[in-house]
Amino acid sequence: MHAFRRMSRFFPLLIFLILAARAFAVGDWTLLKYDGRDYVPLANVGTFYQLGALQQSGNELILRTANRSLRGQLGSPEFYINNLKFILSYPVTEVSGQPVISRMDLTKLLEPVLRPSRILNSTKVDTVILDPGHGGHDTGAMSLFGCEKNYALDVALRARDVLRAAGFRVYMTRSSDRFVPLEERAAMASRLPNALFISIHFNASGNGATGVETFTLAPRGVPSMAADGPALSDFVPCTGNVRDAENIALACATHATLVCNSAMFDRGIKRARFVVLRESATPGVLIEGGFLSNPSDARRIATPAYRQQMATSILQAVQNYRNAVGPRLPVASTTNAPSGPTVITNQTAGRQ
Repeated sequence: MHAFRRMSRFFPLLIFLILAARAFAVGDWTLLKYDGRDYVPLANVGTFYQLGALQQSGNELILRTANRSLRGQLGSPEFYINNLKFILSYPVTEVSGQPVISRMDLTKLLEPVLRPSRILNSTKVDTVILDPGHGGHDTGAMSLFGCEKNYALDVALRARDVLRAAGFRVYMTRSSDRFVPLEERAAMASRLPNALFISIHFNASGNGATGVETFTLAPRGVPSMAADGPALSDFVPCTGNVRDAENIALACATHATLVCNSAMFDRGIKRARFVVLRESATPGVLIEGGFLSNPSDARRIATPAYRQQMATSILQAVQNYRNAVGPRLPVASTTNAPSGPTVITNQTAGRQ
């Protein structure tokens, strides 16, 4: 019963991923210039996606219907879609008295998550590449109960079994305790058609952090959340950026199942430029299944039941993604629909 209640928080998200093709969008976009970037009023987002009128209470912002919701806060990059946490590329801000979200986050996050059926050039997924992190001399994070490389491999082997039983072809970047260079892992993923790439890891931190998080590739021009700040390398196109829309849709499907099934603290869906993500032409994610540096997380990770749960979550994520995304026929426009947004002002200051 408790598991059902936890899952029920996210059923609308999973159902919406599958049924998003039926969404009907209306209206035109209004762009506001601020700090050299384009922003879109959240009220405009509500109109376009038929989420109702924007509700604001202090800094809290919400768009909501009976089975869908978007929620954020002025000045914060944390943004929730049906209670699932996403970390925006840029914080929600206010321009000319209007709460706004960056156009980058609209086109590279909201659109493919809310309307995955409109993603172009998607393929019918029949293959999964599982990438157990570390291996050999590279042990990864450590706890009193064991090390990351062994836990990651165990989850991958369990996921391999349930995926194969469900009819998927499965390849592994390593199936034993050996070291595989990151570039080789990405190259293997790029060679396989109709595939998804899932890299399996566990976290460590010195500040008592807890919970699960999911990374996918940062779009071109977006700072990596795993770096200290913006860098010139952020503007270098990566092989994986051709899959930006599929990447975030896969991250959404994966993170939702991990959070629902584990009831672990939701650390959010984040963007980074890890080698295995940036060098792979296959839609991919990197999951962090908890903190080996946190005693509570570490005890859970050490149990076979938790690792089996992670494996089942991976299977559910792949199935949900496949049902939601494709393949689809090309449509007139995807992430910038409708075309020809109108720029109505050129702001140089943020909150007014």
